[in-house]
Amino acid sequence: MTKKVLILSSSPRRGGNSDTLCNEFMRGAIESGNEAEKVFLRDKTIHYCTGCSTCSLHGKPCPQKDDAAEIIEKMVAADVIVMATPVYFYTMSAQMKTLIDRCCGLYTEMKNKEFYFIVTAAEDDRKLMERTVDTFQGFLDCLESPTIKGVVYGTGVWHVGEIKDKPALREAYEMGKEIE
Repeated sequence: MTKKVLILSSSPRRGGNSDTLCNEFMRGAIESGNEAEKVFLRDKTIHYCTGCSTCSLHGKPCPQKDDAAEIIEKMVAADVIVMATPVYFYTMSAQMKTLIDRCCGLYTEMKNKEFYFIVTAAEDDRKLMERTVDTFQGFLDCLESPTIKGVVYGTGVWHVGEIKDKPALREAYEMGKEIE
């Protein structure tokens, strides 16, 4: 069965290490016959949540006019969501956190989704990257019946292109290929 795969790349660098892993994941997912789309968050305008409660208390669309609503609708429609981030100070990028915070109105519609996480960092210690995965888990704890299917750890990479010599490149491709 073909699945809709949405890949959210929050790297501020096009072609950066986490973005490169997103491309490999997408390549594997498409080769397995799935429909895949990557959203490069840097190219989108996503304002911070203002806490106005228009979406959560009043059930109305967010009054902010930006790209968040379109991306969140894609999240609701997807079967599989890949959330990718470079790790800054042992947590996710501001771009990813800002998008997550804007999910207030429709997070209850994100049911039975499969999730993959991609994290990249200069540190070479996977254990230190667990804080970032835990932060993603905090988002999933608010959703109905999410399943974490896998995590790609691109460790020991800082400068653009350093991921090309790491096993994470193959792991991202294989995880994408295994979607069924």
